[in-house]
Amino acid sequence: MSRKIIATNPVAKHNYTIIDTLETGIVLSGTEIKSIRNGKVNLKDSYANIKNGEAYIYGMHISPYEHGNIFNKDPLRDRKLLLNKHEINKLIGLIKQKGYSLVPISLYFSGNFVKLELGIGKGKKLYDKREDIAKKDAQLRIQKEFGKHL
Repeated sequence: MSRKIIATNPVAKHNYTIIDTLETGIVLSGTEIKSIRNGKVNLKDSYANIKNGEAYIYGMHISPYEHGNIFNKDPLRDRKLLLNKHEINKLIGLIKQKGYSLVPISLYFSGNFVKLELGIGKGKKLYDKREDIAKKDAQLRIQKEFGKHL
């Protein structure tokens, strides 16, 4: 199936070392889908967690649909993620380990369905972030030098 990316989380790979990813469905209302089709969604401050044996995403902002009137939902409401029990139990085991978190990476269309790519990440320390920035900077300098000599 084709994947049309709607939104990405710009700070996910900067703040976390992503160890594994999985694709999840998400429970949305009709006006939220219309707003997502218009690209009015933000994953920047969002995170996922498991509560009462069910996975939820918190802080994902979906702007109210302009023509939605009374059917619009709260833009920052908690949304349920569609995972089976085996996947939830695996995630519970990983979350209980020190430093692991569920991080939304991207939101995309898979066919007609909206899917969320959820990453299992370990928080980076400040020196890890600096090291990544230094590597990217060095890579850019190398590419510029090779570009000058061609």
